[in-house]
Amino acid sequence: MSTTVPVRVAPFQRFLDDHSPRVWRYLVGMVGPVDADDCFQETFLAALRAYDRLRPGSNERAWVLTIAHRKALDHLAANKRRAVPTDDVPEVAHHDADAPDDALWQRVRELPPKQRAAVTLRYAGDLTHAEVAIALDCSEDAARRSAHEGLKRLRTEV
Repeated sequence: MSTTVPVRVAPFQRFLDDHSPRVWRYLVGMVGPVDADDCFQETFLAALRAYDRLRPGSNERAWVLTIAHRKALDHLAANKRRAVPTDDVPEVAHHDADAPDDALWQRVRELPPKQRAAVTLRYAGDLTHAEVAIALDCSEDAARRSAHEGLKRLRTEV
């Protein structure tokens, strides 16, 4: 009877020592030196959590750089959502768009669910029939038909 000894991956410290300079340079290039530190830490924390599931013989460099890439993209996306501080805020009057015809939209809300969704996505959302079909998870013909039936019903009621 032969026993096979499982192949173990190198200790994480060795992995960190081998790949940290390359990951650091990549992140500095992606997010800049100030934010690279946070992304670097997040990258190696994620790698540490998943390291025991890494298969022996895997391309460790590609694996950790993929994690770093995703962390950098997450960071960049989060920065787009953050408010940017400023010393001077211009005084701008706020004007709401004209309110939609409430009576008409009340009738739209009373349509059957598929027709209501198709009409709302098509006309309030300004989506094409193909886009409505994707949103409703149906065929383009079904989306077109639902919007048509909804409009037809609204025309008879209004």
